[in-house]
Amino acid sequence: MNRKFSFNKSMLFAGLLSAMTLGATSQVYAVQSPDVQKMQQQTVKLTGNVSDAMGAIIGASVIEQGTTNGVITDIEGNFTLTVNRGAKLEISYVGYKTRVIEVTDVTHLQITLEEDYRELEEVVVVGYGVQKKKLVTGATVQVKGDDVTKLNTTSALGALQNQTPGINITANNGLPGEGFKVNIRGIGTVGDSAPLYVIDGVAGSDINTLNPADIESIDVLKDAASAAIYGSRAANGVILVTTKQGKTGKIQLSYDMYYG
Repeated sequence: MNRKFSFNKSMLFAGLLSAMTLGATSQVYAVQSPDVQKMQQQTVKLTGNVSDAMGAIIGASVIEQGTTNGVITDIEGNFTLTVNRGAKLEISYVGYKTRVIEVTDVTHLQITLEEDYRELEEVVVVGYGVQKKKLVTGATVQVKGDDVTKLNTTSALGALQNQTPGINITANNGLPGEGFKVNIRGIGTVGDSAPLYVIDGVAGSDINTLNPADIESIDVLKDAASAAIYGSRAANGVILVTTKQGKTGKIQLSYDMYYG
């Protein structure tokens, strides 16, 4: 009987030893390796919001400086980005001053951007002005206001006839006061083939109501660069009209008179 008890006691001890070994093994697998811990310590997950004086900015770029790691803000101006600890964030948006923020222990950022009025002015000039169009457009035809006056026409579009190569201008009919039909680079659509008119930076203006004597210059943009500037509205070309502005100096008066 003593031998049997000793045997059972040995089996019980072996079972307990096996259970302890299995438990220790599971604990070893649960512990992260030093490399993983080091990697987690080197990165930080950031959340934040980008806004201006009016509210959230949608589509602002949030980039870890010096890398391609970045995101854009959502419809509420929020973002989430994992970056290296000690990195610098570059936040930018068209028309606003770019901000650079160094990552610290703060994991939620509230970022406010200021408008860059100089950049906004440049965008407007390139998009709807007159002076810099030739820098971005290859095929440009210009008619000066003096040439328009010499033609003695009652229509601004009539002044372009026989003055602008590559542009087909025809009268709708022979009735007085009727407008003209303009095709630039041929017919680009089965619908309305009229070009986009931009008068003093205002797109979509009615050129037929413009007095030819008030025209300083007319620029016609014919190539694909005009479409790149104005979008789909410029599929049939763009006609830019600059009217005369007030000038310093003595007053000059001119008049036309007909009799007989």
